[in-house]
Amino acid sequence: MTALSLGPYAPFIVSSYLLVTVVVAILIAWITIDYRRQKQRLRELDAAGVVRRSGRSATEFK
Repeated sequence: MTALSLGPYAPFIVSSYLLVTVVVAILIAWITIDYRRQKQRLRELDAAGVVRRSGRSATEFK
């Protein structure tokens, strides 16, 4: 028996791994896009003069 011998369940196993890989890639992309949007929104609020309770500007958070 070799490492690639998955038996009769090979299609299920391979498709499951592919599906999980796609879902994780989508989640990473979603988080990255949302992070960039939030950073942009913070820059806009900071430029508009909105003050945070902490008293720090958005550029101080990195």
